[in-house]
Amino acid sequence: MAKVYAFLAEGLEEVECLAVVDVLRRSGIDVTMVSVTGTKEITGSHGIRLKADALLGEINMDKADLLFLPGGMPGTENLKACGELTAAVEKANRQGRRVAAICAAPSILGFLGLLKGRTATCYPGFEDQLKGASCTSQGVITDGNITTARGLGYALALGIELIRLLQGPQQAQNIASSIQYNQG
Repeated sequence: MAKVYAFLAEGLEEVECLAVVDVLRRSGIDVTMVSVTGTKEITGSHGIRLKADALLGEINMDKADLLFLPGGMPGTENLKACGELTAAVEKANRQGRRVAAICAAPSILGFLGLLKGRTATCYPGFEDQLKGASCTSQGVITDGNITTARGLGYALALGIELIRLLQGPQQAQNIASSIQYNQG
């Protein structure tokens, strides 16, 4: 079974995180919501409180098949400021494990130099932070082991894409159909 860690920081975009976590869990993927703050309760950018499943120090990031970075502000900046997380993202990328980011969070990947020579997308206005990437306005794009998405409106599409990558196109279609999601 695929293992995914979704990272939570104060000020994250709540729905970007939860929509992706929801569809992955519906597909039977083992998803752990991990707080990088030292406390399991997180308050998102719209005042919605979330409770993480684990703290950063309680998990082994090397065990994840995919590391997921939700966006939002100041959530993205708070994720970027977590050295343990950014080191794990760099390591996962070196090992060819999957990394996904949505909205402003692809800027973290740009900051780390992981988008050089890749095609990526992000929330409009953050393109200059995708260092070395060829930017696209596509909603969701996978280039190699990195998947990026534009923002909240593409959260379900990102979740379905991650299912396709982790479990195959038929399972992605099954979950899309079960939630009445029409990608056309």
